[in-house]
Amino acid sequence: MRKFLILVDYLSATLCNTGQNTYETKTMTRLLILLSTLLLATACTQAPQQPSDATTPPEPAVQESFSVLFGGTKVGQLTVSGSAQQLSIDYGFENNGRGASSQESLTLTTQGIPTQWQINGKTTFGNAVDEQFSVDGDIASWTSAAGKGSEGGATGKMYVAQNASPYSSYLYVNAILKGENDTLPALPAGQMTLSKVADYTFNTTQNNVPARIVALGGIALDPTYLALNEDNQLMALLSPRFTLIRDGFESADADLRQIATELNASRFKDIAERVTHSFDKPVRINNVRLFEPEALALTSLSSVVVQGDRIVSVDAPVTDFSSDEVIIDGAGGTLVPGLFEMHGHMSDNRALLNVIAGVTSVRDMGNEIDVIETLVNNIESGVLIGPRITRSGFIEGVSKFSNATGEMADSEERALELVREYAAMDGYKQIKIYSSVNGEWVPAMAQEAHKLGLKVMGHVPAFSTVDEMIYAGYDEVTHINQVMLSWVLDRSEDTRTLFRITGMKRFADLDLQSEKVQSTIKLMSERNIAVDPTIVIHEFGLTARNGETRAGMRDYINNMPISVQRSAKVALLNVADENEDKEYKAAFEKVLQTLSMMHKRGIFIVPGTDLGGAFELHRELELFTQIGMSPAQAVRRGSYDMANYLGYGDDLGSIEAGKLADFFLISGDPTADIKAIKTPSMVSFGGRIFFPSEVYPEFGIQPFTRAPSIINN
Repeated sequence: MRKFLILVDYLSATLCNTGQNTYETKTMTRLLILLSTLLLATACTQAPQQPSDATTPPEPAVQESFSVLFGGTKVGQLTVSGSAQQLSIDYGFENNGRGASSQESLTLTTQGIPTQWQINGKTTFGNAVDEQFSVDGDIASWTSAAGKGSEGGATGKMYVAQNASPYSSYLYVNAILKGENDTLPALPAGQMTLSKVADYTFNTTQNNVPARIVALGGIALDPTYLALNEDNQLMALLSPRFTLIRDGFESADADLRQIATELNASRFKDIAERVTHSFDKPVRINNVRLFEPEALALTSLSSVVVQGDRIVSVDAPVTDFSSDEVIIDGAGGTLVPGLFEMHGHMSDNRALLNVIAGVTSVRDMGNEIDVIETLVNNIESGVLIGPRITRSGFIEGVSKFSNATGEMADSEERALELVREYAAMDGYKQIKIYSSVNGEWVPAMAQEAHKLGLKVMGHVPAFSTVDEMIYAGYDEVTHINQVMLSWVLDRSEDTRTLFRITGMKRFADLDLQSEKVQSTIKLMSERNIAVDPTIVIHEFGLTARNGETRAGMRDYINNMPISVQRSAKVALLNVADENEDKEYKAAFEKVLQTLSMMHKRGIFIVPGTDLGGAFELHRELELFTQIGMSPAQAVRRGSYDMANYLGYGDDLGSIEAGKLADFFLISGDPTADIKAIKTPSMVSFGGRIFFPSEVYPEFGIQPFTRAPSIINN
């Protein structure tokens, strides 16, 4: 009977799709009548059967396309095709001479939870991606660059892919929306959350599309914002600098980035209101030693009194507590002047994390003008917690490898106009020249900048050498590889691409005593050229390997959310084989040797990370102890020396009466162990007091220390 039913269904469907008045039609009609007669006869001699289920209609096709925009410039595309339960995703972008790409295939449950997920491609810096996830029964298994894993009880849990496209955030949201509440358990660990945060209408020339903006949390340190239409389809993924927007709606880019900026500000404003301790009475931090940068030593036990945003006195410790003061017990710990991150690209979340790590000042080395202006205004008005920011005017040339950040010049005259525009704005102390700028423009740019009181620094433009840029007027060279590449590349080799990173493996065979190396070192020494080496990002690029926690994160990785822990086990670059592995690691050793030689020759080395600062700056200063500085010298370089280098020495860099109250409390002695700076228990930023133990849980970070005791609060 079952076989008859299947055959009848098949013939009926075929008949409906066959042309009329054909021989095939007449034949199948007769066959269908015959089968129906047989079926009726069989039914009369057998027990009644339940009616068969209706044929399941085919799944609707999925075909979507999105533009990838960075800073308002389209840099890539993402397409989605297939059906609701079988998806293919193709993603790619190119910006600043590098880019990521991936192809994904997924099998989904009716709730939209993957049971199979395959991702192949490359990361932004070229690391190969071959990620797989599958569910067998109730057991989930996965393999990614961070390693392998499996877990039972996987039913109803959403795997958080490590190297998926941005569309993965929508997959997570869609699965939550199809569930019973606004949460969803995640694999390998954690729980996703979803909340509505705003309404929005996409306006086009054809129609208006109502949408709502939702926040996806629980995956990373910060939420991800997405715009969904009334049918819960993805319209956009938005952030202050990056957007993924459905094709045809790109005109909303600026609006969405502004909304993301405002949402971030709202979130961090709420955090600031809950974690900022401002006191009406003077605050005395009692029973502490102070790091004294000129002596490179700690003082005897003291107390520091803060009123308003300034230090009013440094006294002996007190035992009789006045009711007119708030007393914070330092318990014999050390106060360290606020640190400087000299190569930042600031955003709301990075701003807060820097302050909580004791990094109270940042030199921003390139940002969209509107992004950095909004951030600075929010910090200065007290809406957000963030460091004191010194701005750099980012100038890039026009090429197919251009960096979308900052302002671009297509001629020498336009480059000079940009120098003048930056000089006319408040807060800019230098210009940063980038890789696509024509090297022949630099002498005029440097002359104009110096005339207007701006320093000149940056990359070595493509097809130029570091010596040429020094003669042209550079005051500082950004990234140590930009110096060293001039010693190993031919002039024709293009450093606007990822080659400026991968080409560093040639450093392994570099003779540091060669004439070309020594000539540059001599020139830098004679002309007082500083270098911002960003050692920590080169350590990451040259030594990090898939499946191993990278060196810069080992001291605090266990306190991080699971997504950060997994990211810490992913290499920046693709390492082809054992020989290339050795070349890259040898190249990093040559970087350290070069910086050690520079330090001995008196070349001024400034600490910056290009990785966001905060914990990374702690590691940068730790690496300074590997190039010849003592721990005390490294701490001084990160605080006192930077305050004077940027012209803030009268207000910052040391803990003295009359200076701004920017410092942090640690339990150990940083002159003996540089790692002591990694675990502040209290931070004073202009007299406002913060306890990291209250802030880190907002990011899913397990606190490292307890807050000190407060008396007379």
